[in-house]
Amino acid sequence: MRITGLDHLVITVRDVDATCAFYREVLGMQVQTFGNGRLALKFGRQKINIHEAGHEIDPKADRPTPGSVDLCLLVEDSLDDVVAALDEHRVDYLGPVSRTGADGAINSVYVRDPDRNLIELSRYDQD
Repeated sequence: MRITGLDHLVITVRDVDATCAFYREVLGMQVQTFGNGRLALKFGRQKINIHEAGHEIDPKADRPTPGSVDLCLLVEDSLDDVVAALDEHRVDYLGPVSRTGADGAINSVYVRDPDRNLIELSRYDQD
């Protein structure tokens, strides 16, 4: 077996509306409805499916818990632009800091979503 990429992942949240607003307004993702009214956060060729705590869709994680995600997302914008957007939306952040991504050195800014999930916004070093 050879894994080639990530299609989607699932986060469990307390407040679906607050989650959708944060990811749409702050991070620029599209809110997508699919299936029987399910919601996802779409970006690039990936998406984050949303489960509301206590109303998860089967099959599900063994212990779905709001606030348990630590996720790194790649951005095409400069981190100066990312920080400016976070300031505009009055979102607290940590960074920029240097880290190591899957393909080498990255620079990152960390934020927390409404459930306190840790979201790392990263950009690969440019030559």
